[in-house]
Amino acid sequence: MLDENRVFLSKHRIEVAKERLQSAKLLIDAGDYKAAANRSYYAAFSAMRAVLALDGLDFKRHSGVISEFRKSYIKTGVFDAELSHIIDSLKDVRQSSDYDDFYLISKEEVSLQVENAECFVSRVEEYLQEQYNQ
Repeated sequence: MLDENRVFLSKHRIEVAKERLQSAKLLIDAGDYKAAANRSYYAAFSAMRAVLALDGLDFKRHSGVISEFRKSYIKTGVFDAELSHIIDSLKDVRQSSDYDDFYLISKEEVSLQVENAECFVSRVEEYLQEQYNQ
């Protein structure tokens, strides 16, 4: 049986992920593509943290969250390996758009990032629903 506090935290984090995904879509419409890439990454990041919350895990660094999610959930087959590629893509584009002063991102590229984040969050949400209902 899952710990009630962990479930509460997990549910909160997946809601944050969905809010960030919605923000990314609004930012595309507003023409702020770099910010949309940022929100897309953080949507997936929050979704990973929602899963790890059920295990009572969290990490100070993004790399710790990503590494643990991959080790415990992708390499074990809970989630498809495709999600690992989505993480890489979201992270790389977010880092470039946040830290490279001259990085240009097109509407098409950021739209793909939002689609990837949406796929990621959706798959995580399905998994979490199964876990909550056990």
